[in-house]
Amino acid sequence: MRQIFMFIWMILQAWRVVRGAWCVHKASAPRTTVYTWIKLLGVICLLTAVSACQQPTETPPQTAVAQLATATEIPPLPTPHTPLPTSTAESYPAAPTRYPSHLPTAYPVQVTATLAVPTLVAPAPTTQPVTRNNSYLPVIESAGATATPTATVPPPPTATPAPMPTVDFTAVRANLQAQGQELAFVKIGFHVTLMEDETLIDLWTQKLDAAGVPVFLKSVDNAEPLFKAQELMKQSGVPHVLVFRASGGVPNYDLPPAQAAQLHWEEHRALWPPELDPNLVWMETINEVDKNRSEWLAQFALETARLAMNDGFKWAAFGWASGEPEPEQWQSPAMLDFLRLAGANPERLAIALHEYSYDKSKIGDQYPFKIGRFQALFRIADQYGIPRPTVLITEWGWEYRAVPEPGEALRDIAWAAKLYAAYPQVKGAAIWHFGIGCCFSDISQQTERLIEPLLAYSLTNYFAVMGGETAVNPDAYRP
Repeated sequence: MRQIFMFIWMILQAWRVVRGAWCVHKASAPRTTVYTWIKLLGVICLLTAVSACQQPTETPPQTAVAQLATATEIPPLPTPHTPLPTSTAESYPAAPTRYPSHLPTAYPVQVTATLAVPTLVAPAPTTQPVTRNNSYLPVIESAGATATPTATVPPPPTATPAPMPTVDFTAVRANLQAQGQELAFVKIGFHVTLMEDETLIDLWTQKLDAAGVPVFLKSVDNAEPLFKAQELMKQSGVPHVLVFRASGGVPNYDLPPAQAAQLHWEEHRALWPPELDPNLVWMETINEVDKNRSEWLAQFALETARLAMNDGFKWAAFGWASGEPEPEQWQSPAMLDFLRLAGANPERLAIALHEYSYDKSKIGDQYPFKIGRFQALFRIADQYGIPRPTVLITEWGWEYRAVPEPGEALRDIAWAAKLYAAYPQVKGAAIWHFGIGCCFSDISQQTERLIEPLLAYSLTNYFAVMGGETAVNPDAYRP
C-alpha cells in the first residue's frame, strides 16, 4: 500500500510542475512548442516517480515477518535466543532448595533449533568450600549464596569400661612358692580362623597379657591375631602359647613316610606367614590323621621333626581326633622313638591333640576316653621312662556345631581348667570355634558369648599345684 501512495503522490507533483510551466509560457510560447515542453516534462516526472517506486525499502522487523508467515501458512520460525544480560546490577534469582516433584516428560516439539545453555558460575565462597554429599544427583547452588562453615561435631565421649577385678598373680606366685607350690593359670583359650570382628579376641589377649596371664590361641589361615599376641609377648615377656596352621590335606599316605614328610613340610613351610616368629609360634601341619596308620605316621613325624628343627621351627605333630589314638598305638617302635625325641625337645616339638565330649549337655561324657585322654599318653611315657612331651590341645569343646549357654559352659570350663592345670606339660586347650566357617552352623556366634565370661574367669582364678610330676590319676579329676 505504501508504494501505491508514493506513486500517486509523484504523479500529483509532476502535474503541479507541468501546470506551472503552462501558466508561465502560455502567453508567449508558440502552441506547438508549449505542447512539446509539456510532454517532455511529463515524461521526466513519470520516470522520476517510477524510479522512486523502485528504491529498496526498509527491512521489516522479525515480528512482522512472523505474522505474515502465519497468514500465508509458512512454518513458524524459532524464536531467537536472547542472551542473558552481562550487567551485574541484578543477581540471578535464588535457586530452588529442592527439585520439583514432577518434571515435564519432553520439551515442546515445535522448537527444533538447538539453543545454547548459559553456564552459571557461582562466586567463590568467602569462607570454605561447600561440603556436598556423596550422591550422583546434581547439586544446584544459589549464585549469591555464601558458604557457611560446617561445624565439626566432636564424637561422643567413649565410656571407659569399668576395670575387671584381677588377681595380683605376682603376689600369689610368691606366696605359693614360699609354701613349696607352683602357680598354675587357667589355660583355656580359643580356636579361631578369619573373623568378622577381631576386637573381642584382641581385647581378651591384651587384658590377659596386662595381668601376666598366658593366653592359648590357635589360628587357622589367619596370622593377624597371633602376630598381635606375639608382639605383646616380646614386650611383656608373658609366655603366650600360639599355634598356627595353614589349612590343607593330610600327607600322602601312598608315599614312603620320609618322602611324604619332605613334600608336606615344603608345602607348609611355603605357607608360613613371614610376620610370625618361628621361635615364638608353633606350627601345626596335619589335622585328625588316620589312626590306623600310626606306625607310618610315627616315621612321618620323625622326619618332619628333623626338618622343622633344622629350619628353626616349633612343630606340633599329629592333631589326633578326640578319642584317638588307642593306647597301644603310642607303643610301636617308631612312635616310642618320636616320643623320646619330643620329650627331649619340649620347647621345639609337641603333640597336638583334640578333646571333645561330643555331647553339649555332658562335658565329662566317657571321661577319660575323650576329654582327658592325654593322660593315657603320659602314663605310657612314664611307663617307658620317657619325659612327658609337650601337649597342645588345639581343638577342645562340646560339639562341632554347638556350645552350651555361657553359665553352663563356664562350669564345664572350670572343671577342664583344673584338670589341665595339674599337668604343666599341657600348655592349653583351644575352645572350638570362633570365626568364619563353611559348615559349622552358628558355632562362632555361640562361642563369641564365652569370650568375656572366660576373660573374667581367667583374671580371677588360679590353681596351686605341687612341684614335680603329678601322678596320672584320672579318678582324681573325674567330673
